[in-house]
Amino acid sequence: MSDGSSVASLVTQLRSELERYPIEGKLPSSRELVRQLKVSPVTVSRAISALAAEGLVITRPGAGVFRAPPPREVVVTGDVSWQEVALSSQSGTRAIDASGVLTALSDPPSGVIDLNGGYTHPSLQPERELAAASARAGRRPGAWTRPPICGLPELRAWFARDIGSPVNVENVLVTSGGQSALTTALRALGAPGAPVLVESPTYPGMLAIARASGLRPVPVPMDRDGVRPELLADAFRDTGARLFVCQPAFQNPTGAVLCAERRAEVLRIARDAGAFVIEDDFARLMAHPGSPAPPPPLVADDPDGVVVHIRSLTKPASPSLRISALAARGPALERLRGLHAVESFFVPRPLQETALELVSSPAWTRHLRTLAASLRERRDVAVSALREFLPSWATVPVPTGGYHLWQPLPGFADETALTSAAFRAGVAVTPGRLYFAAEAPGPYLRLSYVSAATGTQLRDGIRRLSQAYQEIPG
Repeated sequence: MSDGSSVASLVTQLRSELERYPIEGKLPSSRELVRQLKVSPVTVSRAISALAAEGLVITRPGAGVFRAPPPREVVVTGDVSWQEVALSSQSGTRAIDASGVLTALSDPPSGVIDLNGGYTHPSLQPERELAAASARAGRRPGAWTRPPICGLPELRAWFARDIGSPVNVENVLVTSGGQSALTTALRALGAPGAPVLVESPTYPGMLAIARASGLRPVPVPMDRDGVRPELLADAFRDTGARLFVCQPAFQNPTGAVLCAERRAEVLRIARDAGAFVIEDDFARLMAHPGSPAPPPPLVADDPDGVVVHIRSLTKPASPSLRISALAARGPALERLRGLHAVESFFVPRPLQETALELVSSPAWTRHLRTLAASLRERRDVAVSALREFLPSWATVPVPTGGYHLWQPLPGFADETALTSAAFRAGVAVTPGRLYFAAEAPGPYLRLSYVSAATGTQLRDGIRRLSQAYQEIPG
């Protein structure tokens, strides 16, 4: 049994036994619990901490652990309707539409197979390696002191090497995950009310950031080879936009890779428009073995500071390793650095030290190899299951990296009804409409193949999806 499951079991047991003790009654000592239950002192300590966090026990150093009094019921009788007027009367008021983000972050209830999530299942995460890296980081001298605003020099240097020339350590700013980096880039480089060009379809979290920042997302259609340059040029000319956000490698949700023939053209079009390209390179470390390697980042072909590059460790490592890099040159970097300092001061040093320990160890390379093989295996399971259980659907484009499939639905299908029916059948999927800045050209589903516990569960999820499809009106 893992330590995590041992803690959970002990918490459940102690929770059920609390009624035996009076309010403020003392529980057995940690030493006694270790002896009675034959668990480790660490397990007891973590279980007591979990109960204390729930407000069920009180720990008193030197005295012991006591049953906590029940919380007093708080009845809220105030009237908050005044807030509608206060919020709507502000100049430049904008609603925060977080539906796409909340959908991706929601945990399905027990029994529902997750084909919706944006993070890898814990079994695919380097949990032991992260624990070891965190322990080593905690022993470093000054691990809890304030780090430099731009990030630890060693971590910035690692990101610079990983991104490649012409980026160097002085061009890198360490931020708290890709979402934070996108927020900083859009807010620093875009003015409220201005247009921002986006791929269509695109990542809903980026659309939410843009709208919350007062920007106006303008969709630019793409195909299997990435954004269409002729339509990008038209969009720059028609809107006067100075920002284009793209994911050239394993794009979310389509999985497309911007082909070599279009790379130079995209950069030329942006440069001629006097615009920045925000390159969200979130999935480069999740390429599938046996497939062609993606081209280098766009920033590799950019001598003039057109590209603002984002590289994150979160997707290939863990959702809680919220470490990423913003790479830029010239005055844009100074603006990004300034906004980052105003908004968050700096990224906590222990997290940066942990990330540095992880990526500097041989375990990181081994993890990436193992993860890549697992991604390819799961992709193949998902594609095979779609062909087996839903043969009437169009063949899904098979990605060469990343962790999701972009499944077009038959033209008559109602993706909202299908999503609801699938949930009732025990599988969570994402409707495609969330990925479009304007009207969608047709119905789609985004299917993640990394959030399910196993390949067998993934296959069963698609089987359940096929059952749900049979139930919706034709």
